[in-house]
Amino acid sequence: MKSIFLSPEQVFSNPIALLQNVGAAAPASDLALLTAADDGFLTDGRCINYYLSDGGFVDRFGRQEECALCAVRPVIVLEEGEEALLGRQQTDGEVTTVEYGRYPYVILDESLRELAAREYDRGALAETGRSVHIGGKPQPIYRLGAKEIVCIDSAPGGVNGFVRLSDETVVAEGERVFLELRAVRWLYDERQKLLISCMALFAGLEREQAEAYLAGEFLTELLAQSEEQQPLGDFCLRNHDELSLIRAYVEANIPVFLHGLSGDGKSDRVRQIDPQALDIELVNETPETINGRAVYNESRSEIVDIKPVWLIKLEELCADGKLHILFFDELTNATKQTQSVIFKIVLERFVNNRWPLPPNARIVAAGNDRSESSAAHDLAEPLFGRFAHIYIRTTVENWMPWAVEHRLNPYVMEFLANNDLYMRTPYTGTEGNADPRRWEMVSKVLDHSGNDFSLLAPIVGPETAEAFIRFFKAQREVQTLGTYTDEQLQKLSTARRYQLAQQCLYLSAAQPQEARTLARRLGGEYLAWYDYMLRRKAGK
Repeated sequence: MKSIFLSPEQVFSNPIALLQNVGAAAPASDLALLTAADDGFLTDGRCINYYLSDGGFVDRFGRQEECALCAVRPVIVLEEGEEALLGRQQTDGEVTTVEYGRYPYVILDESLRELAAREYDRGALAETGRSVHIGGKPQPIYRLGAKEIVCIDSAPGGVNGFVRLSDETVVAEGERVFLELRAVRWLYDERQKLLISCMALFAGLEREQAEAYLAGEFLTELLAQSEEQQPLGDFCLRNHDELSLIRAYVEANIPVFLHGLSGDGKSDRVRQIDPQALDIELVNETPETINGRAVYNESRSEIVDIKPVWLIKLEELCADGKLHILFFDELTNATKQTQSVIFKIVLERFVNNRWPLPPNARIVAAGNDRSESSAAHDLAEPLFGRFAHIYIRTTVENWMPWAVEHRLNPYVMEFLANNDLYMRTPYTGTEGNADPRRWEMVSKVLDHSGNDFSLLAPIVGPETAEAFIRFFKAQREVQTLGTYTDEQLQKLSTARRYQLAQQCLYLSAAQPQEARTLARRLGGEYLAWYDYMLRRKAGK
């Protein structure tokens, strides 16, 4: 395995298949933007100049023209058998991408920046003992909770004195920035055994320095793992998403508590693991309904304990010998007395000190935060301590695959893909508000009403409904696709390209050939999106 520059021939005169589909221009990572002193000709929108081999360049429009400043778009040549090291392979149309290695190319999440700065100033950030070269200088890698981060200063100079990053954060020159190590995504040419970084990864190096770095430390730093991540004897550390974390604890017979806002899909995640899970909504239960009732038997002059109905159902469910989940929903909304009963069940796995839970029953609980529900209570410390705690956070990014799998209405997916701030809107108590569950309700009513947009406001609120209608009205007003040169298309930002792909979608019936041709010219990612949305709207 070695890292190289692409050649001018591979990009221009005889371009490899991948670049024919996605184009020669490369978006800039946050690291590239922060380490490049922009002279006014380095970037355009999100695209950036980058080096080729033999003195070649690709400018920010994807043209073969000389550039004064350039970023580095690494390319890896695989040897036989090394393709087995690649992870998370995805194919959209004719474009295949994979994950390989980790690098600090994206700004740390906004919610953690203040904490990172405070711990850095105190000298309290844990050091991993590793470093990564940025701008030719080694920078230490720190640990912040489960994340690995580096701290750099934004490159001085440039025409504007600031740079806008991927999350719309604006950073002034010389300002301190924390970057997070994340998995790097690569375009994968299986035939030629090439990995091409999906973006220009870093900048701030002259060509000779960049060549030396790629041939030297780059691969080592890309693939280096901390001790906690490396297998050591029979120890290992794996990357887990929320679902795999829940499954791991369920299989280990450790009770799990799911935290999250209303509509975040806590119960859906439980159902994905066990479709037959027994759901008990504790807000409707009392200690008597959980523990079972005591009934006086006159004929025998004794008190008889009656097994609760839910336990009978659980025993019947577990009779097949498979693992099944007992799901205590809304535990934070239960009374303190009911919580005490649940504590004994979780602790002892006995109900009313009499009836044991089936050995293949597993306990999962969920609840909303007090900030969201006035009826919510904090869990008592002994009960809190009996669970592994997983915090659910639904974003458009992790919600969209679920939406596609469950065939949600395409108008809902299209709107949220371009207006992610409306995924969740504040609860007021006086009108509807948006959250993932409510968008599923919107999908159902649109499917059953022939896409009647006037039905949205009672579900998501008038403001969100108006934004939804406005968005699609603006698209309907498009009467023509217009004409674009290749140079003009290369200048378009990602958001503008998606808007243009949507225009192609709306005019596909009247101008099918022109619409698909333009979608193809936008790039493989946009063509794949166009084809999917077209099939979905056709009901296929």
